Amino acid sequence: MGREEHGVSGGTTIDKAFEALYASDDGSLDTAASLLAADPGADAERDRRGEEFVRTLWIRGWQPADLVRTARRELADEHVRLLAGLIRAETARYERLPHRWQAQIDELDAAGGRPADRFSQATTVLELYRLLVRLPRLDAVGPVPGEALPPAAAGEPRMLTRIRALLAKAEATGYPEEAEALTAKAQELMARHSLDEATLAAGAPSPETPGAIRIGVEPPYEQAKAILLDAVATANHCRAVWNEVYGFSTVVGFEADLDPVELLYTSLLVQGTAAMTRAEAEQRAGGRKRTKSFRQSFLLAYANRLGDRLSATSRRVAAEAPTLLPALASREVAVSARTDELFPETRATRVRAAWDEAGWNHGATAADAAGLHPNRPHLP
Repeated sequence: MGREEHGVSGGTTIDKAFEALYASDDGSLDTAASLLAADPGADAERDRRGEEFVRTLWIRGWQPADLVRTARRELADEHVRLLAGLIRAETARYERLPHRWQAQIDELDAAGGRPADRFSQATTVLELYRLLVRLPRLDAVGPVPGEALPPAAAGEPRMLTRIRALLAKAEATGYPEEAEALTAKAQELMARHSLDEATLAAGAPSPETPGAIRIGVEPPYEQAKAILLDAVATANHCRAVWNEVYGFSTVVGFEADLDPVELLYTSLLVQGTAAMTRAEAEQRAGGRKRTKSFRQSFLLAYANRLGDRLSATSRRVAAEAPTLLPALASREVAVSARTDELFPETRATRVRAAWDEAGWNHGATAADAAGLHPNRPHLP
């Protein structure tokens, strides 16, 4: 009898407290936190409801990295840690997770201690849950846990492993010429792999259709970063659509192209940031103070110049097999159609950046240093 009463008490507390999730004032949240803090018997139901909120967001198109990125932008570290625990608990029940989900879960923040007092703990829970219940539906970019999944691939494709290794070396080297040659080789591998996929499709058309992934594009200088990602995607037969509000771009393309695009974008961002830091140091050594406009202009020039060079490499590789150009064109039409289906109301965005000539020139130079000359030798 005592257990039944306890359950009723918990349920009543939760229902009353959760009304605050939909209220517009923080006073309601404080009252709700007091209710939860005073009823330890409601803790299990409170946590279970949190997992339900997370599950609902999977169905509404969100993925683990999307939720964490949004919580980190809107709330504090303790909310992110709480969210990570909910995600782990919710996804642990599935025998298999969709492709790329496990990698996102592996990157979650390590579990941390809860606030010392129950009121602070309850406040953190309610603030997180209020964010979760207010998130909108997103366009789905793949299956959700619990749905039928395609057969799991046995390990990472060899081509992707080679690209990953080349880009890791490019990021680690202290020689710009070597980084240039390594990055160029990675882009050439990507272009040739895409050509191989087009060859297979031309010989024996498959039912494969374009898919999509989300890639975080976060402050600062997110507009320049989104332009860089768009350049990488375009050069590799994909399309990128930036969602500024939630800090990501959706890249649409055939499966074989998606992971390489993310790898190359991430590497070029690392290389560009390092080059920008060096350029700023040179400017300061010359007695010139550099500002946000310098960094914005640097990254915009870097993205603009790299886009031209990446596309030139892809065109050069494609020209080596002119008979496959119709197959490549057909795949690009399919990617464009899928993008339009997912995002029927996209619009162009004007570049919002203060102009700094020195920043632009340094950025263009850095792009050349990370540029694509596969026939140039690299330093030992």
